[in-house]
Amino acid sequence: MNALPSHSKIILHVDMNAFYCSVACILNPALRGKVFAIGRENSYRGVVASASYEARALGIHSAMSLKEAYDKVPNLMVVSLDHSYYVHYHHLFLNLLREYSDLIEVASIDEAYVDITELSAQRHPLVIAKEIQVRLLKEVGLPCSIGIAPTLFLAKMASDLKKPLGITILRKKDVSEILYPLSVKEIYGIGKKTYPKLIEHHILTIGDFMKEENREKIISFLGQRNYDYVVSHIEGKSSNIVDPNRYSDSESISTSVTFDRVIQSEAEILYELRKMTNEIVRKMTQKKYYTKTITVTFRTTEFKTMSRSHSIEQYTDDFSVIFDVVTELVEEHYHQEALRLLGVGVSNLILEKDLPQEYNLFTLPTEDEKEERIQELMNHFQQKYGKEALFHGKDQWKKR
Repeated sequence: MNALPSHSKIILHVDMNAFYCSVACILNPALRGKVFAIGRENSYRGVVASASYEARALGIHSAMSLKEAYDKVPNLMVVSLDHSYYVHYHHLFLNLLREYSDLIEVASIDEAYVDITELSAQRHPLVIAKEIQVRLLKEVGLPCSIGIAPTLFLAKMASDLKKPLGITILRKKDVSEILYPLSVKEIYGIGKKTYPKLIEHHILTIGDFMKEENREKIISFLGQRNYDYVVSHIEGKSSNIVDPNRYSDSESISTSVTFDRVIQSEAEILYELRKMTNEIVRKMTQKKYYTKTITVTFRTTEFKTMSRSHSIEQYTDDFSVIFDVVTELVEEHYHQEALRLLGVGVSNLILEKDLPQEYNLFTLPTEDEKEERIQELMNHFQQKYGKEALFHGKDQWKKR
């Protein structure tokens, strides 16, 4: 068996295979081996949330409109389940993982990172991974693929290499051999808007992406910061910290909206997030809270959830400052995915009475200054996205 170096962290990325369809098959075994999808039953409205492997073989995929799916496979069976069933099996999945480590970071409802460094001192990580995979299938009924690597990014990349029911070890020294031949679109985090541009300019594989001769061309698409970020991740220089509390601040305020339609326009996303940001600021004002950390959450039509945060230097309760951060997070991390949920949250909170002494009447903006900043922000967005993209009026700020 190939082992990871003894000084490395050993991290598993456990990724359920067709999770929603697997849960449906547990509840109705007659679905096993059938061509079916998860979505709204008896309707041409909405999108495919997930598809069985048999349906995928016929061209059905997540985020496809149900109308298109029926056009492609007229006898497609569409199944709808209450979300509580998925949550139930999500908890069964996590409970089993907790038997192997206390360091578990939930990435979404159907995937998690597990630090098994300590346990691997007694048992080979491949044996541990295989045991988890077999137990999840036999005891819970959920098939999964597992990546084993020294960083979170490489573990995620490894788990995608063999599906369904695969296990892959990816060491830093094997990155060029295993990852470089893959299509550039397989890089985790490269958006659907970006990789076609790379392919168009003959950057076809991850190996091409890593070539020095393509550096300036790629930077022109991604920017220096994002380019350096991706390269360092591929080289195995990214985080190896599995943090169970990464997205669970004890003191926070958040709100989210689940939509009955696909949200995929950046202008519409910012319009919805602006209303949520206003609601957050209203709650902060009522409780006299100030924040330094802002988080935006996206959930795709596949129920994949991504939360991204940014911390600012000074505490604020200023709508324009907070929404400016929200906008930056969207522009940096949203890549044209079809979304079903949006959310905004603030954390790292402090009460006004507990603010450091340097926060006084001379540093905190007045109401007139806040209004002026908001107007500047609105003007900026209307110039960028059109006059109807954002509305300036209290009646438009209310959550629907």
